[in-house]
Amino acid sequence: MDPLDRVVKPKMKTAKRFLEKREPKLNENIKNAMLIKGGNANVTVTQVLKDVCALKKTYGVLYKKKNITRPFEDQTSLEFFSNKSDCSLFMFGSCNKKQPVIGRMYDHQVLDVIELGIENFVSLKYIKNGRNSKCPEGTKLMLIFAGDDFNVTEDYRRLKSLLVDFFRGPRVSNTCLAGLEYVLHFTALNGKIYFRSYKLLLKKSGYRTPQIELEEMGPSLDLVLRRTHLASDDFYKLSMKMPKPPKHLPPPQLIFCIFHRDGVSPC
Repeated sequence: MDPLDRVVKPKMKTAKRFLEKREPKLNENIKNAMLIKGGNANVTVTQVLKDVCALKKTYGVLYKKKNITRPFEDQTSLEFFSNKSDCSLFMFGSCNKKQPVIGRMYDHQVLDVIELGIENFVSLKYIKNGRNSKCPEGTKLMLIFAGDDFNVTEDYRRLKSLLVDFFRGPRVSNTCLAGLEYVLHFTALNGKIYFRSYKLLLKKSGYRTPQIELEEMGPSLDLVLRRTHLASDDFYKLSMKMPKPPKHLPPPQLIFCIFHRDGVSPC
């Protein structure tokens, strides 16, 4: 056997814990996203990456150095960065035509890649001069999808699923009403995707339920779906497969009691 093909078991506890975190789980860890700037990214694409990183907060890794790669032609570098930073989502910004690429990984292999064209963009810092426009850390983002186009074609269905994965954040059983203060609204209409961000304002209404108002906070983008590279049906089903739940065995003392009750001597 080739020495490079052997499975070397970790000896240190820190290495064991590191590998256990990357093992498949019933409840997966929070998906991190890497935001990569291409070799010829312009100012608009760079600012889009920064604004998306501001929405992702602690679950986003922004690569400041330029990386020359082509996600549709050669995906080796993306898989290398995914394995290095433990990120299953990515956004790659390059080309002077304002065409960022968004995608996701499965087992550090590229699953879906979708290219979007930017027709209009208003940065987070230009709306209301950037005051009170930052997304606080730990805020649970609310996602709203409008438009029949998200349920018509396979490209739009995958794009909706990808956007949910990208901005969903941690799963929680319950949350405080005051923690729901940021809304991301996606509208598919006439071949375009309108991405808007709003801050939720809770005001007094004279009743127990507060009055809700929306205030646009940014970023704001008008997108067009361009190229797509979707995973095959078999690979996509494999990525959706859930691991089997572990079998919960009774503790050793309970096993001893069962054997002793039945008159069997435990070995």
